[in-house]
Amino acid sequence: MASGYWSETDKPIRPGFYNRFKAIALSRIQQGKRGIIAMPVKANWGPVGVVISITSEKELIASFGDDTSYTAYRLGRLVLLGQPKELLLYRLADGNEKVSTITLKDTAEPSGDVLKINTKYPTTRKFNVTVRDNIVDSSKKDIILYDETTQIYSFTALSGAIQEMVESINNNEENLWINAEKVADGNSTLTSIVNQPLTGGNDGAAAITNDKYIDAMAAFEGVKFNGFVLDGIIDSALQTSVKSWVEKNRKNGKKIRAYAGGGLDETINEANAKSQSFNYEGFCYIGAVGGILDGITYTPAETACYIAALGEGQSLKESLCNAKTVFSNVTKNLTDEEIKSSLQAGTMIVRYDNGEVIVEDDVNTLKSYGTDQNETLGYLRAIKFIDAVDEDTSSTGNQKYIGKIGNDRTGQVAVLAALKQYFETLNDSGLIDSDFTVEIDEELQANAKNDEFFWIWDAKYINVMKRIYGTGYIR
Repeated sequence: MASGYWSETDKPIRPGFYNRFKAIALSRIQQGKRGIIAMPVKANWGPVGVVISITSEKELIASFGDDTSYTAYRLGRLVLLGQPKELLLYRLADGNEKVSTITLKDTAEPSGDVLKINTKYPTTRKFNVTVRDNIVDSSKKDIILYDETTQIYSFTALSGAIQEMVESINNNEENLWINAEKVADGNSTLTSIVNQPLTGGNDGAAAITNDKYIDAMAAFEGVKFNGFVLDGIIDSALQTSVKSWVEKNRKNGKKIRAYAGGGLDETINEANAKSQSFNYEGFCYIGAVGGILDGITYTPAETACYIAALGEGQSLKESLCNAKTVFSNVTKNLTDEEIKSSLQAGTMIVRYDNGEVIVEDDVNTLKSYGTDQNETLGYLRAIKFIDAVDEDTSSTGNQKYIGKIGNDRTGQVAVLAALKQYFETLNDSGLIDSDFTVEIDEELQANAKNDEFFWIWDAKYINVMKRIYGTGYIR
């Protein structure tokens, strides 16, 4: 069922639950599910072009490997350190990706190709196999699979026709690495070999273009997530495309937020110029300063991966302002004036403070305000809050009321009663003041069509305390 924005001059056609927002009216109905991060990545293992759900480092390694040369593990692990509820990864490839393969021969004279082994996914991992007689029964064969010098699995006591061996390998539920296929029947006895490599593989990571990222973004549209982040990419054109994509999705009711950043050599002035060019509440830019963890230096764009998870994983009562991170140090220290300029421009930064690396403030890039906007909307916490209202009212309204209740005063009052209960929950949680109102928009309802219902609400949003001013008198 549809949801999203509406305006008096552009009312949607599809049935659904629509909202519009004024800066004076920030609210929330019920606690929604938060903390799902979507990220396209490069990898040397794992399925290409599909969205994979990850909730732990163990799952990350099993799905995409642990090679830090690729962003799937290097930055996927960083996202997980931010403790999101879920991480959605999409493996990118440039079209040149290929699986590695080896063809085994039989013992006939002359010998012939009988069984082909392929890796499950495109890769350049240095897999190799040994074929040997089974220790217990020499009439049977074992195929030992290695990743470089590490033995990772043994397919034991293979016998019978080649097709039976193929089925034994492919139907093995513990087999995460290879597929087998019959080439010919042969004499059904495999020739023994020692550590022969699988060859011809290509990871497909060398020439990934922006259009591949666009494909990934399209794939993510079909799943539920909250925050989107690039895997350390600093390309301005791609970041601009991400902003446009986020705008489109938010307008259509999918309340996602994007995070991006710059390179190690980016100055604060360059970062601020970037933030000002984005100027959008659904886009956070982490600029100029990167984090350092376990001796690894992360660019601001890579640091954004962690910040995305940390910010989206917080409850609506929490804020990134002064939030402690996992980093032990930063790539550079900004002056007080530089920090002030970043906040004014909408650039989110991390800084070293008394032994900890913290986020200075939860600013997004919206700093030039349009009609019905004010400075409250320039902060991530407020945007998450208002997005939650839109998502939750739309979800609740679509499920319970759209097409199911009469559009008369009785039906309208029933909708309002439910909405008021949600606002009361927000008030009890300390997210809004108690003087909120939820009522029929009599002015617009007066000219409404017989299937339209207009409601209006007003609530005072309770922010977190960020600045404390004291006055002291010495006597």
